[in-house]
Amino acid sequence: MQPIQNYGTIGNMRSIALISTTGAVDFFCFPRFDSPTVFAALLDEEKGGSFRIEPQIENLRTRQLYLPDTNVLLTRFLSESGVVELTDFMPILAGKKGEIYAHQIIRMVRVIKGEVRFQVRCAPRFNYARDGHRAVGEGTVVRFFPNGQHCPQMALHATVPLAIEGDDAVASFTLKTGDAATFTFGEADPEVKILDQDAIENHFQQTVHYWRDWISRSNYKGRWREIVNRSALALKMLCSQEYGSVIAAPTFGLPERIGGERNWDYRYTWLRDASFSLYAFLRLGFTEEAARFTEWLRDRLHEDAERGPLQIMYREDGSQDLDETVLEHFSGYKNSRPVRIGNGAFGQMQLDIYGELMDAIYLSNKYGDAISYDDWQGICRILKWLDKNWDRPDEGIWEVRGGARKFLHSRLMCWVAFDRAIRLGRKRSLAAPYADWLITRDKIYESIFKDFWDNSLKAFVQYQGSKNLDAATLLMPLMRFISPVDPRWLSTLKAIEERLTEDTLVYRYDTQAEAIDGMTGSEGSFVACSFWYIECLARAHQLEKAQLLFDKMLGYANHLGLYSEELGRSGEHLGNFPQAFTHLALISAATYLDRALSGRDSSPWH
Repeated sequence: MQPIQNYGTIGNMRSIALISTTGAVDFFCFPRFDSPTVFAALLDEEKGGSFRIEPQIENLRTRQLYLPDTNVLLTRFLSESGVVELTDFMPILAGKKGEIYAHQIIRMVRVIKGEVRFQVRCAPRFNYARDGHRAVGEGTVVRFFPNGQHCPQMALHATVPLAIEGDDAVASFTLKTGDAATFTFGEADPEVKILDQDAIENHFQQTVHYWRDWISRSNYKGRWREIVNRSALALKMLCSQEYGSVIAAPTFGLPERIGGERNWDYRYTWLRDASFSLYAFLRLGFTEEAARFTEWLRDRLHEDAERGPLQIMYREDGSQDLDETVLEHFSGYKNSRPVRIGNGAFGQMQLDIYGELMDAIYLSNKYGDAISYDDWQGICRILKWLDKNWDRPDEGIWEVRGGARKFLHSRLMCWVAFDRAIRLGRKRSLAAPYADWLITRDKIYESIFKDFWDNSLKAFVQYQGSKNLDAATLLMPLMRFISPVDPRWLSTLKAIEERLTEDTLVYRYDTQAEAIDGMTGSEGSFVACSFWYIECLARAHQLEKAQLLFDKMLGYANHLGLYSEELGRSGEHLGNFPQAFTHLALISAATYLDRALSGRDSSPWH
């Protein structure tokens, strides 16, 4: 089983595949981000299924890279006896009828030097490997017919002969210098009999052009352009082309500690990602993505959930059913169980989402189109509910399962909700009960300083009555609640550094201090928190330290510039991968730090 960091991703903003440095597609949900898996060897090598293209070369070395400014992945196999290049991508633009379905994985293998024998095995395992299937071969085509109704019929097309072994499609062939073979895997089209190489080349050129044209519109030209562009390209793959939402990660079940039980499903859209996603896209000049996500968010303004006007997460299409179950038959990544699908946290009350939603709406109005009357009425309805409920205990940003508490971060974001609504409404001269909102906003402000400041620790604490610290507190100056050079904030920052930080790695909270999350064992450091910490240092004018730690954090990216959710003690990637939250925080830290180092940002409140 390959380590999490040994993977690259390809996608078409409908689904994403993970491809290892050995050239194996080991994770793929189809046809949507949150659909059941077709390949899941990353979670169970024996049962999960994979699509492998293996050069039969001794003393093989591999190198993996993206074609510059694209999400087209190239895996190079190197040895004294031969050099092979494998190009993987998912087309963005639809093909014509009778060519190939655009919703495909396309794999092109070419021998650069030598004569190389290849072994290929396409072994789909439908519906999380719970449904069997039958395979039917027709020369260079093998069609897969799942027994259940959870996945459409799929087909593998090739430019070399295919055979059937059990329920898998296999091939064995030899290529010489300059020779190539192509494979496509996706939804079956009975009209397609053979691959059209001109169509394949057209898809390749269109896909390369799409990604390069898109990233060329970024307005970031700073010191860390390459890693910022890679983060932006990763985020774009996580955007739903159909709905405009952004999913948190394309995977599920990857552990936050090897052998641990914090193994969640992140293939959904969290409202708290809203303000961060909008901020990241707007900072880089991608107004279209910000506008589409805003439209998706505005649709949520007129809905209701069980624990309040909003639910903390949704499917990409906005539906609310995310019931959590366990895949008992999967052994898990490095035997880390349980392997969960769905996410039971969707039924939690997390009051911080209202602040994140309002911050997103505020930003979209500041840099985009003005809010409509009906949407403003939806905001007023939500704030009316929040005015009566902001002081309630909740499960907080980290979605704890050890009981509700009055968390500081939830209180902070309730303040943000009222603050941004007041700013937006007054700027647009919108009718609203501003006097009531001002009273509530100021009440929350005073509560934070009174109820969450611990004078003995000289720090703001995780929840009311606690002695614990929480890295989510790092968002206080980033949300413009407190000055980044306020003495109380600087002492809090120092306490976080002493108790939650190891060099540039930051932990969310002390999991051993209290069982607040209802889980056993520890976890890795949280990568987004490291970037929040760096940005806080930069805003506090500690630029040399911030730059040093930022450069160190770049060393924890994988070989392609991608990050998972967490990092283990030895720097290994943990949690779901790649993680949107991490790349959003990286973009925010990089853009602010670059401006500050260039002397273009003298105000810590920018």
